[in-house]
Amino acid sequence: MQLTAPATRRTGTRDTDGMAVASFILGLLGLLVLNLFLGPISIALACVALWRGTARRGRAYLGLTLGVADLVVLFAFMQADNSVSWSF
Repeated sequence: MQLTAPATRRTGTRDTDGMAVASFILGLLGLLVLNLFLGPISIALACVALWRGTARRGRAYLGLTLGVADLVVLFAFMQADNSVSWSF
């Protein structure tokens, strides 16, 4: 006895493509604000998308690069300010 209808299309590819795009957008946004949070999220999404075999590999690699750049920018600002956090 089957309670649900069988899947008629694959949604896994579409999900991983969405992860790659989300990684790119969050990495880009992380360069401007909240890079402490958005950088690691971007890196994680890009790694999962690449591991699952996304069709948008370039976008996932850009998201991975931007996520790492977010953390590098945060580290550079912390070193320039000689503090552990942002100061206004």
